[in-house]
Amino acid sequence: MTVRVVVADDQELIRAGLRTVLDARPDLSVVGEAADGVEAVAVATRTRPDVVLMDVRMPRRDGIAATRDLVAAGNPARVVMLTTFDLDEHVYAALRAGASAFLLKDTRPADLAEAVRVVARGEALLAPTVTRRLLDRYADRLPAPAPTGDVLAALTAREREVLTLTARALSNAEIAARLHLSTATVKTHVSAILTKLGLRDRIQAVVLAYDTGLVRPEPPVR
Repeated sequence: MTVRVVVADDQELIRAGLRTVLDARPDLSVVGEAADGVEAVAVATRTRPDVVLMDVRMPRRDGIAATRDLVAAGNPARVVMLTTFDLDEHVYAALRAGASAFLLKDTRPADLAEAVRVVARGEALLAPTVTRRLLDRYADRLPAPAPTGDVLAALTAREREVLTLTARALSNAEIAARLHLSTATVKTHVSAILTKLGLRDRIQAVVLAYDTGLVRPEPPVR
């Protein structure tokens, strides 16, 4: 199966480079390009790609806002945010908006191609431990998300426990040991959580746990 990709970046040279890298792989194909966030949403809506490579800073509408638009519209494309910065508030804002991963622009071509494949499979490219570190560091600096009622009401008590431990960056095996469950049972609970809450992946579950107050940022160690 060929993974269909849209590349969104305001620099034509970077778009051309990304297209060259991806189109050189037989299982990857660039099906559209965009020079700003408005175009990115339009192109992704028209082409329905599997993955969108989205630059953070673009004119008219930045990559974070464009990602939020795609998710709100129910577009199934998974977004990989491209940034020149490492762990910073832009990355956290992108994850909160619905991005599934982020990559630095100086990522090696082979790693870029593999990242696209991983995200297209529905897997999380960013480890929950890294996500938690981002959330602990930046969650209190950003505006709170719009109230959506008790979005966790659909979860059972056990599913809330599993979500809490997932947000604390525990693996399925660690959650299983903590709750005296089998790993298979934990996987079933995680799948149910994602389905009930309409989340794309485990990373989005971690973000939601913070945004709803189920888990709070830990104070920095002094």
